[in-house]
Amino acid sequence: MNEALDRLTNGAWLHTFPEGKVCQEDAPIRRLKWGTASLIARAPVTPIVLPIIHHGFEKVMPENYAFGRRPPVPLWNQEIKIVVGEPMEFNLPELREMALSQSRDSSFSSGQWPRNILGGLDEAAQKCLYMTISDQIRTTLENLRNFSKSYAKVEQ
Repeated sequence: MNEALDRLTNGAWLHTFPEGKVCQEDAPIRRLKWGTASLIARAPVTPIVLPIIHHGFEKVMPENYAFGRRPPVPLWNQEIKIVVGEPMEFNLPELREMALSQSRDSSFSSGQWPRNILGGLDEAAQKCLYMTISDQIRTTLENLRNFSKSYAKVEQ
């Protein structure tokens, strides 16, 4: 995470997979890991998030190809679709205020998180902030996934 934050600090491109795993099934996007939200909140300049959805990689490296195993090499000549959404920008000062307000009424504290991050948020507020950012990204990705599925039907 420190190396990723260094890249953002230097203005470099950073690609993350916030689901935390490769999904081979066509199912709604589950709750995202908070690492991407943490990077967004901790970066000195708020990064722009470019949501990307892809379909077809499960055909390139299927989990149950032969005898319940993946193929030894990627399968070629498979159709892959990549859909890029609109850039997302986050108003972190506003989101931090919301997180502070929400955290006062919650029981998010476990005593294992750093006491403060940029913006002076305590543990409960950090969790609220990360959850809010992650939920916004997940909702955008899910909308993009549904759009790409409907677009694929129109193409056929």
